[in-house]
Amino acid sequence: MIAPWIGFTVTAALFQCWRTAKQQKLRGELSVNAAAVVRYLYGVPVGLALVALHAAVFAPAWPGMSWHVVLLCAAAGLAQILGTNLLIMAFGFRNFAVGTAYAKTEALQSAILAMILLGEFLSALSWIGIAVGVGGVLYLSLAGRGTTAGEVLRAVAQPAALCGIGAGFCFSVTSILIKSANQAMPGEELVFKALILLVVTNSLQTLMQGGWLLATARDQARAVFTSWRSSSQVGALSALGSACWFSAFALAPVAMVRALGQVEILFALAFSRFYLREKASRADVIGALTVVAGVLLVLLGAR
Repeated sequence: MIAPWIGFTVTAALFQCWRTAKQQKLRGELSVNAAAVVRYLYGVPVGLALVALHAAVFAPAWPGMSWHVVLLCAAAGLAQILGTNLLIMAFGFRNFAVGTAYAKTEALQSAILAMILLGEFLSALSWIGIAVGVGGVLYLSLAGRGTTAGEVLRAVAQPAALCGIGAGFCFSVTSILIKSANQAMPGEELVFKALILLVVTNSLQTLMQGGWLLATARDQARAVFTSWRSSSQVGALSALGSACWFSAFALAPVAMVRALGQVEILFALAFSRFYLREKASRADVIGALTVVAGVLLVLLGAR
């Protein structure tokens, strides 16, 4: 039987990739900040619906909410905002699939941060799997141009790489903070707590980034609402994906979730080719398969 956290993670990767592809389409209508804020604004109603549905089906006890948990959600929300903006910027320097691949270095970054901050330790095989996955990401960044030390350094120093790796770090921090918030909340219903945290975090993100957008670009703030047909789809997919991510973080070590989440690169290549009509190179395919091999090693190590 597949562990619940694995199902949540794979589903989260699919929803996230789907949402990011639609968000990429919005770049023609909205600025980077506006394209990012729609995922939070339109995600709140979906999150509330998920909480209500879970409560109606499972009738769990409602957990308490302390200011400590709210602050953790605010910090996580800010880190995710920064990560989202960096990821969208990465797309501008390279294509959608490769921009996503750079951000997937979050698997290694999450493993290191979780070990230091949460005391989560992985098996040797899982560490090898993460290293293989990062190798696949690096191959994607080189795009077949070469593998000498100088070429590697030049590839990693590209604006797309710096933005993507920075996005991965921000998403890793988000994971740590959300896991900490779930642990800080009373109650044993981990998934229910994850859904509540999603609503709180998205609401705070709407206030933070929405307030900034309203103060600095009122025309873009209006565009967030006039583009509601496409923006609401981004928000719904974002909420569904985040609900799965938050649930997976609650049920399994952060590093394992982020490592398995690298399967998103397969979805990214598919969306890049068939939805955004971007041509995948041979290097993109080889790099993606290497990432998948790393994911399989991580799962074998988890056993």
